[in-house]
Order: sequence, then structure tokens, then C-alpha cells
Amino acid sequence: MGVIEETVKQITGADQAARGKARARLSQLTMPYWALGRLLDLAETLAGISGDTSFQVKRKTIVVMAGDHGVTEEGVSLYPKDVTAQMVYNFIAGGAGVNAIAAVSGARVVVVDMGVDADLSAPGADGKLFNRKIRRATSNMAKGPAMTRDEAVRSVIAGIETAMELAPTTDVFGTGDMGIGNTTPSSAIVSVITGKSPAEVTGRGTGIEEAQWRSKVDVIERAIKVNQPNPADAFDVLSKVGGFEIGGIAGLILGSAANKKPVIVDGFISTAGALIAQAIEPKSADYMIAAHLSVEPGHKAMLAKLGLRPHLDMDMRLGEGSGAALAMCVVDAAWQAINNIATFESAGVSKADK
Repeated sequence: MGVIEETVKQITGADQAARGKARARLSQLTMPYWALGRLLDLAETLAGISGDTSFQVKRKTIVVMAGDHGVTEEGVSLYPKDVTAQMVYNFIAGGAGVNAIAAVSGARVVVVDMGVDADLSAPGADGKLFNRKIRRATSNMAKGPAMTRDEAVRSVIAGIETAMELAPTTDVFGTGDMGIGNTTPSSAIVSVITGKSPAEVTGRGTGIEEAQWRSKVDVIERAIKVNQPNPADAFDVLSKVGGFEIGGIAGLILGSAANKKPVIVDGFISTAGALIAQAIEPKSADYMIAAHLSVEPGHKAMLAKLGLRPHLDMDMRLGEGSGAALAMCVVDAAWQAINNIATFESAGVSKADK
């Protein structure tokens, strides 16, 4: 676990001195005190992450971690697992929801094959598709561990290595996911880590009806009972009820934090990865920005555990990194606020009497 240990050593937490300098400037902007509310909070957070009030956000990369799940054989999704590989090709071609939204903020979209049950190759995929495949799909967690502990470690390392490779050309990371059936392991992860029951945190995923939802809850309950994951051991949870792409997301977050880069965490599946990252190194949460509130019921519990507030609430449940892509526009606005709004002194505007 040398790579993980070395990465964790580099995660120092937010720079409080930089946060203080940012707050001092933001307090002097030509407006009533903190009138832009959480937008100014975000600007302060970004300064703390980078350690510099002159942080940059221009170069944005959304990393879509992709993997298949053996638990799909339990009928937990409306879609066949073949869709995972098909959507990877769609991402590469630029035709997915995340591609369209990423175009608004000028973010690039890359895909990482963590465990897709197919041999992926595509024309024009250079620079857009990274092969970090652990194996072709996890095992069925309802019958035993989703992966070995070694595979769980390898998935996190793959995420870290992806972050390290992309960090020199990235100012802001965004997390994304693709994997038919992956709301099931994500629900299991939040249940184990927060102690809430599977019924409380399990949603409709791709839009399943009541009977299929009840079956999905039963599958998660069985998986937890069969595997007995230890909530105090991130790798035990990941190996027993997780997914390769979830481990990849956790590693990406740790790698981003080690590089002092903000990472915008997308929705339900991405936040499952964030929970694993926090369990490995609690200070990594200082580098996370919650993009939005998913309609999946377990997402609130996840964000509460991380100590994060979502910046958007738009009833989104697509995944892919679509919420992260949209929240990057808010990050751009926070940068504009701290850099381009004049202070009372520079604009020659009188302050309010105290």
C-alpha cells in the first residue's frame, strides 16, 4: 500500500492562512457584507484548497470512472450491463449528457476503464480513455465479496495514478461514474458507513418500480449480511460491497487532495467514492466540493457524513459527472467574484456606516 500511504502523507488539509486572506478581500467587495453568500464561501474554500488567493480554475477535467457489477444478475436495474460499454463509447464520441453540460464550462471529459465487462477500444479515444481495468466486472456481492481486498487497494491506486497523471494540466477535477447497477453498491456503502438501514438509503436508480425496489433493498440487505463489512475499515467495505469505479473515484479524490486541487463530487455514486476517500484519510474532505443534491434518498446522509453542503438542488440523478460539470459554472463564478469584483477602496465607493 505504498502508493496510498505516500499519497495520504501529502494531504495536509485546507490552508487556513489562505482562507483568512481570501476572507479579508471578500469582506471588502463593493456590496453589503457577504451579499453573495455561499458563492463567497466557495471562493474562500478554493483559496484554502490551493493555499493561494490567486487560485486558478480555468483547466477543468471531469473523470468518468467506469465499471460493471456482478450484482446486476439480481435484476437491480432496468438496463442490461452492456449499456456500460456502450455509454463509454458515447462519452468518447461526445454525445452524452456530461459532454453537453461540460461544454458550457469548457471542461474536458475523460473516461477510465476500471472494470468494464468488455475490451474497450474506439477510434479517436487517444487522451480520452484510460485503461486501468482491474478485471471485467465485480463479483455478485449478494453471494460474497464484490472483489478481493487486493483488488480494492488496486482500484484506489488506479484512481490516485489517474489524478497524478492529469494534475499537471488540471486546475479543478470533477468526478463521474458509469456502471449499470452501481446505485446498489453505493446504497450498501452508505448504509454500512452511516448505520442507516438499506431501505432508508436505497432509491429507484434507473427508475425501477416498487416491486423491483423492494427486491433491490433485499439484495443489499443480503449482501451486508453475507459479507459483514467492517465500517471502520474502508478497504473492507469497498472490497465486500463496493465497485471498481467507486474505488477509482476514491483514489481520484485522494490524488486531487495530495495535489491541492479541488475536486467537485458529483452525485450518489461519486459520493460513495468520497465516503471511502474520507474513511481512508479524513482530511481529504477539505478538498471536496459537493456539486448537487441527488434525488437518491441516501445522498443527504452521505453529504452529512462528509460535512458538505450541495451547491445545486435540481432533482438530477443522471450521474456521469453531469452535476459536477454544471457546478463548475459556480466555481467559475466564485473565481470571478474574488478576482474581478472591485473593493470599496479600489472603486472609490463609500462603505456603510457601522
